[in-house]
Amino acid sequence: MAHVKVYIHFVWSTKDRKPFLNTMELRRKVWQHIRENAMGKKIFIDYINGYAEHCHCLISLGIDQSIEKIMQLIKGESAYWINKNRLIEQKFEWQDEYFAVSVSESMLDKVRDYIKSQEEHHHRKSYQEEYDEFNEKFGFKKSKG
Repeated sequence: MAHVKVYIHFVWSTKDRKPFLNTMELRRKVWQHIRENAMGKKIFIDYINGYAEHCHCLISLGIDQSIEKIMQLIKGESAYWINKNRLIEQKFEWQDEYFAVSVSESMLDKVRDYIKSQEEHHHRKSYQEEYDEFNEKFGFKKSKG
């Protein structure tokens, strides 16, 4: 039997960074749905939160899961669900691009706290500033995002 413990911090935004998820109530519904849907697909979400135009998700990868497949399952199904249930007036879409960075066991609590504090964090800092910091901190190539 294989024993695997690999944590990934995912961050992705709404299409064109539109603030579709503009209320805490809506965000809570979407995060809860993503968590429940993921559970059914055997995707372990350790922590999920975000703000009006983006989502942070700490996920423990299973032995046969890939980053690409997890993002496809989570983003595709959640966009479909949001539209099917008419949670917003326009057509909802997630941006194609996303961040995915590994998290060491010693940093899990720090990443959880960071994800947990998204509401207050984004009263001080824009998503663009956060996006630029991720690019710089993790050495990603700059793109329009």
